[in-house]
Amino acid sequence: MVELIIKKRHAIKKSQLAALMTKLTENIGEEAALYNAPMIEIAETASKFNIYIIDKKPLVMEKDDWAFPTLRGAISRPFTGRRIVVDMGAIPYMINGADIMRPGIVSVTDDVKAGQPALAVDESHNKPLAVVLPLYDAKDIIALEKGKAAKNLHYIGDELWNMEI
Repeated sequence: MVELIIKKRHAIKKSQLAALMTKLTENIGEEAALYNAPMIEIAETASKFNIYIIDKKPLVMEKDDWAFPTLRGAISRPFTGRRIVVDMGAIPYMINGADIMRPGIVSVTDDVKAGQPALAVDESHNKPLAVVLPLYDAKDIIALEKGKAAKNLHYIGDELWNMEI
């Protein structure tokens, strides 16, 4: 596994903070306030995401037109929306980076939208397993019988999860 190394990090400006909070609010609603802090840093890495450090932890990731909590962010500052619940049989595959296939999905919250990140959680404990990018809206995922439903972006054990600050 390649280690994610921070090349540089610096505090973001107020205008950048406002833009980040707007994107975060679009994805997780009013619970975005959980991720607001007096000082938020952006880390320059080789990652495909912009990574924001809050309280010395990588809690938010951003790509193009969206921002979403990382797994560490979802665990340390839980929020309620954007969930795809998977059965226990899917867990070993997900923590190895596999995409979510329709047979492994138990339920989907109504706010899941195609192309906007969501959190994959296990059915027993509701623990975050991965940040995924759904390929369909919630009702369309439920209507599927088979096939890929969401692309795995960030999972337990990947370079972002293992990143040390």
